[in-house]
Amino acid sequence: MTLTILGISGSLREGAVLQVADLHPIPLYDGDVEAVGMPAAVDDLRAKIRNAAALLVATPEYNHSVSGVLKNAIDWASRPPDQPFAGKPVAMFGGGAGFGTVRSQLHLRQILAALGAFALPKPDVWVSNVHTRFDGEMNLVDESVRQQLAVLVAALVAFAKR
Repeated sequence: MTLTILGISGSLREGAVLQVADLHPIPLYDGDVEAVGMPAAVDDLRAKIRNAAALLVATPEYNHSVSGVLKNAIDWASRPPDQPFAGKPVAMFGGGAGFGTVRSQLHLRQILAALGAFALPKPDVWVSNVHTRFDGEMNLVDESVRQQLAVLVAALVAFAKR
């Protein structure tokens, strides 16, 4: 059985190489815009989420929480009717300074729980000192982080197959 996993990067930085779902064209949430009709970029994201067997979210940490870009995309995608996160398996990871993305991942778990998504409980991938884990061309060169990500993806696939 082949599973489709949608990658969502909560950062717009060039260094975020996991950019399967492009959040650039999603406007700031505006109820007046929604009343006229969902923007095409939002419909596209909702369809990708709905059609994926699971989600893999890369989240940065801004002010001890998820980025505004990621929260905005989730807010748009979760609008009724038929929000696509319900019942969806989700794994997350992220990197930053100090504690990595411990706090943003905790907030993301709260957001996903409110939407009925199933956040993978383990393993945790919180990459600290992320700036030292990549080379000058933004290639991940830290083998321990590569291994953590491989374990995370394998766990997500197993979780989604349940």
